[in-house]
Amino acid sequence: MRKKFSFAAIAAVAALALSACGGGGTPAASSSGSALDPAKPVTVKVAASPIPHAQILQFVQDNLTKDSGITLDIVEMDDYITPNTSLQDKSVDANYFQHEPYLKAQSEEKGYKFAHGAGIHLEPISAYSDKYTSAADIPEGSTIAITNDASNQVRSLKVLQDAGVLNNITDTDTALAISGGANAEKNPKKFVFNEMNPEVVVQQIKDPKVAAAIVNGNFVLSAKIDLKPIAVESPENNPYANFLVWREGEETPAIKKLDELLHSAEVKAYIEKTWPDKNVIPAF
Repeated sequence: MRKKFSFAAIAAVAALALSACGGGGTPAASSSGSALDPAKPVTVKVAASPIPHAQILQFVQDNLTKDSGITLDIVEMDDYITPNTSLQDKSVDANYFQHEPYLKAQSEEKGYKFAHGAGIHLEPISAYSDKYTSAADIPEGSTIAITNDASNQVRSLKVLQDAGVLNNITDTDTALAISGGANAEKNPKKFVFNEMNPEVVVQQIKDPKVAAAIVNGNFVLSAKIDLKPIAVESPENNPYANFLVWREGEETPAIKKLDELLHSAEVKAYIEKTWPDKNVIPAF
């Protein structure tokens, strides 16, 4: 089963789940301490970004869950906030949309007590432009669209550093701190960074006032961008692999089985076949 919820719809579902003292997490939670029975599969309700996360989960559901003792209820969520709030309020049993730096930042800010598995896939973050063919061609003082999410913002800045147009970016640097002429050493071309929600950045590529946009890979896929990137994040030793997340202390047999299936040779082959351009690559 695969569903797509808007933010408002998810909020309503969460409210109903809380009022009922239970939610989508109940079926999987009830399997704790018991062996999985293929004749009575346990439903695992998973919140996921539509692309590629929900697609990968759908592959697992269609091809790997038979005789596994689990079945999946996939809930698509197209923002980066609702999957964690839904996991927190037990509207879902797990989520699949985030990497460790993002999870760490959100947990520190909001007090989440979550656990996670190993990396499943990586979506390299890249800079796109419909005006220039390389980052070096972007004129001094140009506006660049960038995410307002701190962990992915550092990634974005480092993409431009690797392309040779920013210098000495550290994990604590922010776009605001180096925007314009604020730090000429780090930003010698005095780029002006326009921060916005990550799902909106992709829409700025065609804005005549924006020279380039640095976009998360899943949004590039969702928007069906047919441009070649002008700068791409390196996959080597990359800490931004996405993984399955669940509530701390609630790694039920069903969730453990799902994480196992997500790290199977079949999933790896599916990712490689579905995204041969390497917008998505296996992380295991």
